[in-house]
Amino acid sequence: MAPPRPPPTRGTATGAGVELLFLRDEDMRQAQDLLMLACRAFNALIDEELQVHGLGHAHYRIMQAIALQPGLAVGGLLGTLGITKQSLNRALGELLTLGLLRQQTAAQDRRRKQLYLTPRGMEIESRLFSLQREVLLRAYRKAGGKAVDGFRRVMRGLIDESDTPGVSTGASPLPDRSTP
Repeated sequence: MAPPRPPPTRGTATGAGVELLFLRDEDMRQAQDLLMLACRAFNALIDEELQVHGLGHAHYRIMQAIALQPGLAVGGLLGTLGITKQSLNRALGELLTLGLLRQQTAAQDRRRKQLYLTPRGMEIESRLFSLQREVLLRAYRKAGGKAVDGFRRVMRGLIDESDTPGVSTGASPLPDRSTP
């Protein structure tokens, strides 16, 4: 067993917004645990609504990606979601069958299929988004502007540090969805 580490040395008092000069494994474990629990809680917010429509989280991730980038091609969707073609095809087929999604042949390349949400698909995606939006908005307001900025920097850093192809914070700007 390794000897215990000395307490971290900090130049100033600890608190929100103070940069840590030393992060222990315990701090990293806590961050990992918080991320896991936050993801689970955030996804659970929409479980009941997904069930009402006979959908799962994979369906919603597809709908989210298409809502953010209407006309997204299947290949682009694969890169965005980082899933296998087989997994994507199953969920895409179900969304098409349910009438929540439509495919359209691209005018510039007839081999390319562009994906769009149908009006019903947009309605369901918007409802799911609003459920998560409300909780996120309350958490953001409670934490304050500096914490929100710090959270975004950490999330972007995690994405940029990943070795997942096609995932980058510089990929494409997201549309403003600040209004319900």
